[in-house]
Amino acid sequence: MKLEHGYIQVYTGNCKGKTTAALGLALRAAGREMMVCMVQFMKGGGPYGEHLAAERLAPYLTIIQTGREGWVDKDNPHPEDVRLAREALVTAKEALTGGRYDIVILDEINGAVSFGLIGVDDVLELMRSKPAHVELVLTGRNADEKIIEAADLVTEMREIKHYYKAGVPARIGIEK
Repeated sequence: MKLEHGYIQVYTGNCKGKTTAALGLALRAAGREMMVCMVQFMKGGGPYGEHLAAERLAPYLTIIQTGREGWVDKDNPHPEDVRLAREALVTAKEALTGGRYDIVILDEINGAVSFGLIGVDDVLELMRSKPAHVELVLTGRNADEKIIEAADLVTEMREIKHYYKAGVPARIGIEK
């Protein structure tokens, strides 16, 4: 099944659920035998649960993990973090324009822009290069206003209450 017209979606906000929403879309599409590629920015380490699930959903879901293990220092990113994010942007463009995928998800790309690892103009150029029949999803906190303006659909995850504040760590199978 191919999309007649693909749109650009953005999932942003300060609460959990952005990657999960994108994976829900990927699961739905894979069920329809659509080809989905998720490129994860700044998500080294793992494997996370979604990587294990993608193995079971192959060839319909491919996840490409990029970044170093651990957190990126927003105020002083390591040069390796910048290099890996820029490489991921090249990978994202290949996935988007290569003709293999119906849906391309750029997980945490908004964070990579917010942290100064890649430029907003580079992401806007990538968005403009989207083939008409491909759906493009960009996730991550602090989506730049220019990205929001260029998108067709924007969803904001807003925290009302979160168990992290009570000291609950990320749980395997739920948050990772």
